[in-house]
Amino acid sequence: MARQTILPFGPQHPVLPEPIHLDLIVEDEHVVQAVPQIGFVHRGLEKLVQTRDYNQFVYIAERVCGICSFGHGYGYASATEQLLGIEIPRRAEYLRAIFEELSRVHSHLLWLGLLADAFGFEALFNHCWRLRETVLDIFQETCGGRIILSIVMVGGMNHDIPDETLAGICQKLDSIKRDYREIVNTMLNDSSIKSRLCGVGYISREDAIDLSMVGPFARASNIQYDVRSTGFGAYGDLDEFVPIVSDECDCYGRCKVRCAEVYQAIDIIKELVAKIPHDGVGKKPGPKVLPPENGQAHVLIEQPRGEAYYYVRGNGTKNLERFRLRTPTSQNLGGLVKALENVDVADVPMIILTIDPCISCTER
Repeated sequence: MARQTILPFGPQHPVLPEPIHLDLIVEDEHVVQAVPQIGFVHRGLEKLVQTRDYNQFVYIAERVCGICSFGHGYGYASATEQLLGIEIPRRAEYLRAIFEELSRVHSHLLWLGLLADAFGFEALFNHCWRLRETVLDIFQETCGGRIILSIVMVGGMNHDIPDETLAGICQKLDSIKRDYREIVNTMLNDSSIKSRLCGVGYISREDAIDLSMVGPFARASNIQYDVRSTGFGAYGDLDEFVPIVSDECDCYGRCKVRCAEVYQAIDIIKELVAKIPHDGVGKKPGPKVLPPENGQAHVLIEQPRGEAYYYVRGNGTKNLERFRLRTPTSQNLGGLVKALENVDVADVPMIILTIDPCISCTER
């Protein structure tokens, strides 16, 4: 019987952008079990909801994570509006959905680059991040920031985006499609990449259901679940929305799903821009609008990494009593442990990246 050794992986590792820490139980070069260690960079952001009023806390929620920043502000504001009984204008709902889909494009392009970096394809990494700059330029033009956007507020949006600017966004997204097709062709058809992805980190559909996996991680195991299908916000006005799934159930399938979701996000943005109403973008509630005592509300949104849950509870004052966030990465940790069973140590960094982990979201 081979001798088992505990191999620490992280929290600082050259392949991973964030400090995830795993204890790998290995036999020679074979992983028998992975034990995640969560809490290395715990920041206590949820507690701050008791010391900032509900409007100020939007800016704290955005800073849970840089890559997911818009979605966290969106989810928190939506839950708080439900708590206060506020219905925001449809144009604001459309703008929120447009920015969430832009965030999905930039997040998936970032992830594709990191995946290429994980198996040493530095040229492909640079190409992915070069295209991502187009989306960051859009954010800078429309919001003033490239990562933290601060355009969402409780009650709608802080400012409007002119129709001609929205049309220009669609043109810029169309302009990157040719280069993006070349990247996707390489990621999905290059024999050396496929040899690293196909059959690695396998999770069956049944296991994915049992482990309550979400997002592209789950959809790559043929689970047709996407919160956007429920029609929240402006998504209910789309002509058709069908979640992108794959039955490969491995690292290749996860790459395939995310590649296709970039095209889908661009199509959603163009449809929403074509349909956007002109009823204003809302305004902040006045100081006399207070959350009801013991009132509570929750919403689900589809972040780039999957389903995110936002819960708020009021106490009759301008400060909320409780804010709770469940992130896609924390939901997918069980699937990560499963994917790392019986794999080679050399495949561990790449398998971790295929769940698209966001540790700053998880250790909020």
